[in-house]
Amino acid sequence: MQGMEEKRRHILAIINPVSGTGSKDKIPRLIDTVIDHERNDVSIIMSEYPGHARELAQQAADDGLDFVIAIGGDGTVNEVGSGLCGTDTALAIVPCGSGNGLARHLRIPMNASRALQLLNDGTVGQFDYCTVNSKPFFCTCGMGFDAAVSYKFSNEGTRGFITYIKTTITEYIKYKPQEYLIEIDGKKMSEKAFVIACCNAAQYGNNAYIAPRATMQDGLLDVTVMHPFNIVQSPLIGARLFLRKLDHDHHVSIYRGKRVVIDRRREDIVHIDGDPVMLPSRIVIENVSKGINILVPPSLPDSV
Repeated sequence: MQGMEEKRRHILAIINPVSGTGSKDKIPRLIDTVIDHERNDVSIIMSEYPGHARELAQQAADDGLDFVIAIGGDGTVNEVGSGLCGTDTALAIVPCGSGNGLARHLRIPMNASRALQLLNDGTVGQFDYCTVNSKPFFCTCGMGFDAAVSYKFSNEGTRGFITYIKTTITEYIKYKPQEYLIEIDGKKMSEKAFVIACCNAAQYGNNAYIAPRATMQDGLLDVTVMHPFNIVQSPLIGARLFLRKLDHDHHVSIYRGKRVVIDRRREDIVHIDGDPVMLPSRIVIENVSKGINILVPPSLPDSV
């Protein structure tokens, strides 16, 4: 970790007005109130369409800005982060989404004012990111049941944790496990899986830990394979997911590697940081070690 230098810094704040469940109307005033303007020049832009935040972040990096703040949910964070990979410009996060997986993993406050305070007293660390068929992700990508839930959830009229739980229960009743061929750093295996989650960070969001031991600084992916289970076993598995003990369940295998290739029977939905995307039958996931700079709390452990 490197402490931030005492120099005038240039910051772009990108607000996604339609992410998550709450209004962003108060955010500009919070930025004006919380961030130290004697040290920082801050510009604010509202993203206007899918992909816009990535374009804005890329331009900010090209212009040599010090920070780009992603104000929204995991999809917004993914867009902004994707525009900053491999650059010196650091990602800052103000979590305003439904799950806020990356922010939770990095111990970034859920309160917007406290998250913005990190621009004054946080530190910048180098973290891994990953790609799935060359598309960057920062928390998780997955296929199977969680991808089906992601697709259904994205088409619901309302967001939030309660809606997500309802969607999960509805999809569970009808979902059928699939057959996969998985290759991890050259080692091949066949699996019939309910879920395959390739994880850079430990959780989906909402403190649901799909890869309890994952760290964003080890140069590796954690690959969680959840094998088929019946409805009687599901409450215990669900509890272990939220208690950070999923690796203790005999229905779950977790592997580690730098490069993962997964072959499925056909093209299908994959979720990338929670957003559903249709991808071909062959999926290639790779870790990019220390590929992005992120603003984090000064007390963040090195093992995160």
